[in-house]
Amino acid sequence: MSFNALIVNKDDEGKTHAEVTQITEDQLPEAEVTVAVEYSTVNYKDGLCIGPGGGLVRNYPHVPGIDFAGTVETSNDDRYKPGDKVVLTGWRVGEAHWGGYAQKARVKADWLVPLPEGLDTRQAMAVGTAGFTAMLAVMALEDRGIKKGPVLVTGAAGGVGSVATAILANLGYEVAAVTGRPETEDYLKSLGAARIVARDEINETVKRPLEGETWGGCVDAVGGAMLARVLGQMEYGASVAAVGLAGGAALPATVIPFLLRGVNLLGIDSVMQPYDNRLRAWERVAKDLPMDKLEAMVQPAGLSDLPQLGADILKGQVKGRVVVDVNA
Repeated sequence: MSFNALIVNKDDEGKTHAEVTQITEDQLPEAEVTVAVEYSTVNYKDGLCIGPGGGLVRNYPHVPGIDFAGTVETSNDDRYKPGDKVVLTGWRVGEAHWGGYAQKARVKADWLVPLPEGLDTRQAMAVGTAGFTAMLAVMALEDRGIKKGPVLVTGAAGGVGSVATAILANLGYEVAAVTGRPETEDYLKSLGAARIVARDEINETVKRPLEGETWGGCVDAVGGAMLARVLGQMEYGASVAAVGLAGGAALPATVIPFLLRGVNLLGIDSVMQPYDNRLRAWERVAKDLPMDKLEAMVQPAGLSDLPQLGADILKGQVKGRVVVDVNA
């Protein structure tokens, strides 16, 4: 029996083309668990995999989609049985392994997590990889101790930034949200941001390695020159959780903030995160992310919308969370 999937092919000239096509179950990769996918999302990596590949996709034809939530149909692993609700993020699914942009997916049991109590599959994908990463970042900051100043969130109108803003505000922290899009200010304030910081105010490197101690913590989704600047503005002993590189992979910084202020730069990886910490993060999401705020972030989409959305997210034109109903 056939079902819909977004298939990306590459031609002899190296150009990729994505379209919704019917495939059959025997075309799915070998693995232990077959899942009837209900929802997926659109992340920056998805934009790369739908389009030019970004070096992430090695073999074509390919099904992108780095995360999904759905119901187990068949399982050769005792941990999961038909009818179980599950979530998948990471493990290079949607990059090296066929992903969630299809009505069915077949994956390794080790890659799955039971859907946390209090969330349905649509809400889980409103959270998705971006929200899961945001929760990991908040947990890392808490583990190191968030200081008294406001917590800065860079790239705040994006997927990771939106969820981080809502979680931190809900936990009682004063959130300063950085955005380069003035039209997103009301949206960020609705998520709980106490103040808006214009990107231009904080996006340039300065010659001084240290500035005034301003921020008690930071979730940084931008990297590059902005991260370098922020490091010099952290309070003594404060931490920055680095989750992205929208502003570039280079870090034009000095070691002075680390040596003179004891600033911590915490790398956040969501792809290979151990199972126990995945469970902890998803349980925290269900408890600490206000669902009404989550709904305000959601932009609904179907499989046929993905080629355009993939291009849009690479241009920084997607706000909040795109939830893809693969059965729409």
